[in-house]
Amino acid sequence: MESKTILVTGAAGFIGFHLSKQLLAQGHRVVGIDNINDYYDVNLKYARLTQLGIDRSSAEEFKKTVSSSEFGEQMQFIRLHLEDRAELPLLFKSHSFDMVCNLAAQAGVRYSIENPEAYIDSNINGFLNVLECCRHHGVKRLVYASSSSVYGNSKAVPFDETVNVDHPISLYAATKKSNELMAHTYSHLYGIETIGLRFFTVYGPWGRPDMALFLFTDAIFNDRAINVFNHGDLSRDFTYIDDIVKGINATLLEDQKNKNLYRLYNIGNSQPVQLVDFIAAIENKIGKVAKKNLLPMQMGDVKQTWADVSNLQKDYHYQPNTPITFGVNTFIDWYISFYEQAKKQ
Repeated sequence: MESKTILVTGAAGFIGFHLSKQLLAQGHRVVGIDNINDYYDVNLKYARLTQLGIDRSSAEEFKKTVSSSEFGEQMQFIRLHLEDRAELPLLFKSHSFDMVCNLAAQAGVRYSIENPEAYIDSNINGFLNVLECCRHHGVKRLVYASSSSVYGNSKAVPFDETVNVDHPISLYAATKKSNELMAHTYSHLYGIETIGLRFFTVYGPWGRPDMALFLFTDAIFNDRAINVFNHGDLSRDFTYIDDIVKGINATLLEDQKNKNLYRLYNIGNSQPVQLVDFIAAIENKIGKVAKKNLLPMQMGDVKQTWADVSNLQKDYHYQPNTPITFGVNTFIDWYISFYEQAKKQ
């Protein structure tokens, strides 16, 4: 495959880090940006970058281009805000990006209730800047992160991309629906190929500390109770990171028969897991029963998610195949290794 130059926004994030690793292994050139905000522990974000050969002391400085000690100029990182309307166009001007993968966003459904402004700044204004840069700098393909949260409390399961998603129940979901509408407009007006991926509960090594697997694992190891919302009557379409990366990689790099410029895909495991079974898998791996705080449903949360991935399978041969037990065990092995190593330093 011919080497491409690809911009990955959110490169210090969970998915962006794994995608960057995969693209580099395939011989592509990756330029990563991230603002390294403190929504969760920045040490984890810098540790991910270190895996890519990016020196922390250099990466902490805003607007500075840092080349990888492992990959040289094949992997470069710049600390940058997506909403920086002056600097982002300069980045596009200095690199001829073949395609862009926009994974940078203010994440978290629950946090959007506490800090709504952060979601407008990053997810709306930042995404507009990405679209404008693609428009003015000849980028023909933009793959971007949407979310299963756009489905809200839809009772039609599994969720498919044709269902009406005009009733978001969190501001986070509303910003992701807005991204899809904005992308449609730019595809229509400027001929940019935009591919939105509705992610379903991504988990795995190097995962986010605000996600259930990390929270539960950390609490059980440290003898704290876990918060179990809706008294455990929840299910999620947990999707392992390697399956997610395969899907993103295909949409970025493969040309398909579907020639519509604007496309949306669910990207999930298509096998929902009950929350109580998910917790049981964690307990079995750790060998310890969790203390549980049974709580009512949280504002902005949904009862179930379940992805119909048939369109992604049809167009890109997407086939998630990671059992939940394998994924949970692999995460916990990483967690033990990472935090034991951190304690020694």
